[in-house]
Amino acid sequence: MPGRLGGSRRAAIIAIAALIGIGPVQGQPAASAPKHPNIVILLADDWGFSDVGAFGSEIATPNIDALAKAGMRFSNFHVAASCSPSRAMLQTGVMNHRNGLGNMPETIPDEHRGKPGYDTVMNFRVVTIAELLKAAGYRTYLTGKWHLGSDARRLPHARGYDRAFSLADAGADNFEQRPIEGMYDKANWTENGKPATLPKDYYSSRFVVQRMIDYIEADRKSGKPFLASINFLANHIPVQAPDSDIARYSAMYRDGWTALREARAKRAAALGIVPAGAPVVTMPTTPDWKKLDAEERAAAVRVMQAYGGMATAMDREIGRLVAHLKATGDYDNTIFVFLSDNGAEPTNPFSSLRNRLFLDMQYDLSTANIGRRGSFAAIGPGWASAAASPLAGYKFTASEGGLRVPLIIAWPGHAAIRAGAINDGLAHVTDILPTLTELAGVPGHGGSWQGRAVEPVTGRSLVPMLGGRGGSVHGDAPLGYELSGNAALFRGDYKLVRNLAPTGDGKWRLFDLKADPGETRDLAAAEPDRFAAMMADYRAYAKANGVLDMPAGYTADEQINRYAFERQGKPRLIRLGLWAGGIVLLLSALVWGLRRRRRRRARAG
Repeated sequence: MPGRLGGSRRAAIIAIAALIGIGPVQGQPAASAPKHPNIVILLADDWGFSDVGAFGSEIATPNIDALAKAGMRFSNFHVAASCSPSRAMLQTGVMNHRNGLGNMPETIPDEHRGKPGYDTVMNFRVVTIAELLKAAGYRTYLTGKWHLGSDARRLPHARGYDRAFSLADAGADNFEQRPIEGMYDKANWTENGKPATLPKDYYSSRFVVQRMIDYIEADRKSGKPFLASINFLANHIPVQAPDSDIARYSAMYRDGWTALREARAKRAAALGIVPAGAPVVTMPTTPDWKKLDAEERAAAVRVMQAYGGMATAMDREIGRLVAHLKATGDYDNTIFVFLSDNGAEPTNPFSSLRNRLFLDMQYDLSTANIGRRGSFAAIGPGWASAAASPLAGYKFTASEGGLRVPLIIAWPGHAAIRAGAINDGLAHVTDILPTLTELAGVPGHGGSWQGRAVEPVTGRSLVPMLGGRGGSVHGDAPLGYELSGNAALFRGDYKLVRNLAPTGDGKWRLFDLKADPGETRDLAAAEPDRFAAMMADYRAYAKANGVLDMPAGYTADEQINRYAFERQGKPRLIRLGLWAGGIVLLLSALVWGLRRRRRRRARAG
C-alpha cells in the first residue's frame, strides 16, 4: 500500500545502507532490517557564520557543539541571503527562482511581483521533504517560523506536515503574541492551518521545542519514524532573551565589534574552520567603535549581550530536546541537521528619524530594557560583521557573510557520518533534501509526483562527503544564485559575485574562496579567461531560471521600508503623522515662546 514501509522497500533500504556504509544498529543482529531514522531539522534564524562555538564563537552553545562533535561540520555551506528563499530550497531541494521565491514579499519590487518564479510564496510546482517522507510512512511535524505562504493551501499543514504550529511572517515578538510593529498587523500564528493563540508564559525557543516534543509523543504509539522541523525565531529581530541569559554576558563585548571580529577569526582558524592566516577585511559599513559616545557604546554592548543570551537560550532548548530523545531511546537513530537560514542581520531599524519616532511609540527603547519583554533591538552592521567573521558581508548581500553559514549533520553512532570531522567542500542548501532522503532510504522524485509534473530536485546528496570523501559533490559544475540583484556563481573553489548598493557598486568580482574566504583579493583582472567563462555560466543560469534585472535605484532596505509603511502600516503611519505633527507644533510653540522671552528681555534692557 502507498505510504507503508513494505518488504520490498525495506530490502531496497538495506541495500542503500550497505552502499553508503551504514552498519546495523548496535545490539541488533546484522541480518535484521534497520529501523528508518528519525530526522530533526534545527533551523536557526539570522545566525552568522561564527555564531556557534564549534565555528569560533564565544557564545555558549554546548548542545550544538555536542552535535558537531557527534557529526560533521561543513565549513563551506551556502544558503540564500534572506530567509524565505533559503527555507523554500531547504524544503524542496529546488533553486529559489524555480520554487517561487525569486524574492520575498517584503523585498520584491512591484515590477517583479507575479512574474514567473516571483510568486513570493512557495509554489505548487515543488514537492516538500514532508510530502516525500509522509508518503514513505513518516510522521511529519513543524514548529516555528514558516514564511512560505499564509493562505490555507500554502501553510505547512497543507504541504505535507501532519501537525504544525507555525508563524507565517518573517518574524515576531519572542515574549508575546505580537507582530514586528510596522511590518505586520498581527502575529500570524496558526496550528494545523487554523488561527492559534500562544500561551501566557510564551518564549519563542522554549515554545517551539516543547510543542515539537508534544507532537512526537502524541503519535508515538503509531511506531512510525518522525520528521521534526523546528524553525527558531532566534536570533531574528527583535533580539530578546530571558534576563538570566542576558546576564551571562554582562562582562562581555565592551571592546567592541572590531575586537570581536578579530578574536573570532583567530578561533575559527584554530578550529580548522577557515585557513590559518586567511586575510580579513573591514566592511565599510562598520562604524568606528572608538568614535561612539558613552551612551551609544552602552546600548551597543547591551544589544550584543542580549544577542548572545538569545542564542544560548535557543541552544539550551536544543539540549532539552536531545535529552528527551535520549530518554525515549530515539537519540541514536535520529539524524540531526543544524543550520542557519542566512547570515547575521545588519539592519539598523533606527537609522531613520521616521523609524525611530514610530518604534519609540511602540516599545520601551531604553538601554536597560534592551533584550527584555517590550523591547525592540537589533545588532546592526557592526556586530553583524563580527558574527560573520572572518567573512565579508552579512544578510542580504551575496558576499560570503550573507551566504555561508554553519551546517552540522549528525547521526550518532552511525558510520555514515565521520564524527567530529570538518568538510570544506562546497555544499548548498538544496543538497539537504536529497541527502536526507538517501540516508533514510526514501525515494525522491524525478520531476513527476503523484501523477503531475513538478520541478526536479537540483541539489546533490552530500552522503559521499559525510562518509569522508574529499572535495565537493558539485565538482566543477557551476552553481548560480541571485536575490534582489545581488548575485553569485560558484564553480570549484572560485566565486563570481556582484553586490548592488548600499553594500556594493554593481561590479562583478572574482575570488578564490579556498585561499581567500574573506573575499579580499579580486582576481578578475589576473584571470580574465576564468572570469569570462564564469560570467557566461552566470548568464546561462540567469536565463534558465528567469532572473529579472532590478529596477533602477532599487535597494532591499528601501523596499522593506516601503512595504512596512505603505503596504502594512498605513493606519499606524497616519497615527505617526498625527503624532509627529503634534511634536512639530509643540516645538514651534517652544521656539515662539523662547523668541518672545528674548524680545521682552531686550526691551527691558
